Amino acid sequence: MKCLLPRLTSLLFTIFKRALLLWFVLSCNLPAVGADIPSGLTWEEALKMGERIYREGILPSGEHLQAIVQDDIPVDGTMFTCVSCHLRSGLGSVEGRVITLPANGKLLFKPLSRLPEMAGSRKKMIPGYLKSSDRRPAYTDETLAAAVRMGVDPAGRRFNAAMPKYLLSDRDMEILAFYLRNLSASPSPGVTDSTLSFATVYTEGVGSADLEAMLAPLEAYILDRTKQAGYHKLKAGSGPFAEEMDLSYRRLSLARWMLKGPPETWQSQLEDYYRQEPVFALLGGISGHAWKPVHDFCERNRIPCILPITDFPVVSDADWYTLYFSKGLYQEGEAVARYLRRIMETAGNMPVIQVYRKTAEGTSPAKGFKETWERFGLPPAEDRILNSEEPVTGDFWEGLISMHRGAIIISWLGSRDISSAEGIALSGEKPHMLFVSSSLLDKDLNTIPENIRSFTYITYPYRLPQEGRDDIYFLVKSWLKVKNIPVTNLEISSSIYFLGWVLTDALMHMKQHYYRDYFLDVIDMMRDQTHLVANYPRLSFGQGQRFASKGCYIVQLTEGQKPELIKRSDWVIH
Repeated sequence: MKCLLPRLTSLLFTIFKRALLLWFVLSCNLPAVGADIPSGLTWEEALKMGERIYREGILPSGEHLQAIVQDDIPVDGTMFTCVSCHLRSGLGSVEGRVITLPANGKLLFKPLSRLPEMAGSRKKMIPGYLKSSDRRPAYTDETLAAAVRMGVDPAGRRFNAAMPKYLLSDRDMEILAFYLRNLSASPSPGVTDSTLSFATVYTEGVGSADLEAMLAPLEAYILDRTKQAGYHKLKAGSGPFAEEMDLSYRRLSLARWMLKGPPETWQSQLEDYYRQEPVFALLGGISGHAWKPVHDFCERNRIPCILPITDFPVVSDADWYTLYFSKGLYQEGEAVARYLRRIMETAGNMPVIQVYRKTAEGTSPAKGFKETWERFGLPPAEDRILNSEEPVTGDFWEGLISMHRGAIIISWLGSRDISSAEGIALSGEKPHMLFVSSSLLDKDLNTIPENIRSFTYITYPYRLPQEGRDDIYFLVKSWLKVKNIPVTNLEISSSIYFLGWVLTDALMHMKQHYYRDYFLDVIDMMRDQTHLVANYPRLSFGQGQRFASKGCYIVQLTEGQKPELIKRSDWVIH
């Protein structure tokens, strides 16, 4: 009897929850949903409320959406938001054996066919035995409400058990339906029947060699793609099974948006460019300053920005529209914090000192270290902040070391500053560990004096030389030669070459669905890449992940005139 009691209690609880769900659904009067703007709201208000339900699981009242999964398990709807499976664009996803169908306005409210869309005359060419009935009828407001609340499609078929049943009132269902009708319902700006318009952003002051290395390969890619448009248009009409990719092929155009003057003026310049020529997305781009004005412009206007060349990305868990190669210098500071935490048993409770100038190059990695260190709940490091023009000499290093004997020194300084640290080893005093940045040394690691290398650790956010990527560099150089493009900065050109591959793959999978959010959704679903990546060991993607390179080595230099790098950490430091 004692063994049966828990099972009986669980069964009664399950019956109660199912009865509660049935009561809720029946009490909501399903036909209440409408296609018009919900009463009492403006268009913008209704879209904002619906978007919050869809993306965050937050109701207009501010309460959390409630749901039931696996038929009888109540959960907080913020754990199972619509966007998790249907994605930001509403175009759906595939994960394992679970296929999530589109829920956007253009596709949700019309029949879902088993055949790709094609003109009537072409459809007639298909033999009758290959034709099949629609997978489901078009949704109506009533059947949409039944789908969301009860988990059945318009044909009466039950959804996969992974689909939650949401407890939405009539009013909230009306707002969600309104949002879905407008979600990815028409092409985004920058799209015509024949052309996809892009722009690339670069700032005044970027060196001519670096600008050429970014701009010339990108323009060559755009030109190549445009030349192929005529072929794909012809191919699209050659038989009943022509691919949607060919039907949707567009010419590409690329505008140059040059930003002049101080960064605080860039926002208005970008808005002026955008008013004159709306674009679908920004590609590449390069800046010697912070990328934040461009980042903020893209967030505000919901414009994708794909893989700009910058050491100063915006590190945010909430922003969505800019995909970076990495967190830049911030990532190197983050890597030092993670590495030190991992070896704290050997480092003990030694004081940690950060030395940097009050410049973007200094504050960015220092911020990465500080924020990561604080998340671990460790005692704060002491900051020694220098003025931008303050010189660093041997006396500076000797004074710093004598003041903080046996400390861990993290130096976010340049090559000239580090070369003056040679006297540390001769003074009899030395730090327990000294960290330096390979990026701030411009990868010229020979500037690190030989007699301090035994206790100097280097952040290295790139592929190690011994890992070899000569095949990729050879491929890029060969392509540049064919296009008559001089090699001015091979690392930058290799990054843009990879961007071209990403763009080709994304446009192929988008087919005819030219929505900005879907553009990013498709990129998010790409497989991890190693074979076309020259500058990093791996670039990986995932839903909402906005930094493709997620690691950084900690290395040391061997002694001698031809030193080698020795790994002291793995690529991804947990």
